[in-house]
Amino acid sequence: MKFQGKAWRFGDDIDTDAIIPARYLNTSDPAELALHCMEDADPQFSSKVSKGDIIVAGKNFGSGSSREHAPLAIKTSGVSCVIASSFARIFYRNAFNIGLLILESPDAAVNIRQGDLVEVDTDQGVIKNLTSSKDYKFIPVPPFMQQIIAAGGLINYLKLRKEH
Repeated sequence: MKFQGKAWRFGDDIDTDAIIPARYLNTSDPAELALHCMEDADPQFSSKVSKGDIIVAGKNFGSGSSREHAPLAIKTSGVSCVIASSFARIFYRNAFNIGLLILESPDAAVNIRQGDLVEVDTDQGVIKNLTSSKDYKFIPVPPFMQQIIAAGGLINYLKLRKEH
């Protein structure tokens, strides 16, 4: 799988409350959640992000609560993947469960800047910063987890397996 988008840069320790503030958790409607994605970190994020764009962040992205609202808000906002130095473990699992691709690459997380054009090639395991002409490796995503992402999340993956 290969795709590209504009980078949206965030720092270390972005927790689930920064991704989707608790005041919006009275809904589980993905479209409503997307309207408030990253609102406390960047109030205009949801109005500026485009389909296919990429969030780039530092260490411990998605720490905090175990709610699935956070990766769901990111995915529904149109973000194609999140690249970070590291992820909170529960966020990592929740992201794959709902079909949001997340990639660990400390070098990319440090060197990609806001607005850079980034290309991700999951088959080659490479993140290319097309703006700076630099390439970064990422920790490979196991094949079965790539299948979960391709299916759109764990529920869809299980439905497809049951059909076959």
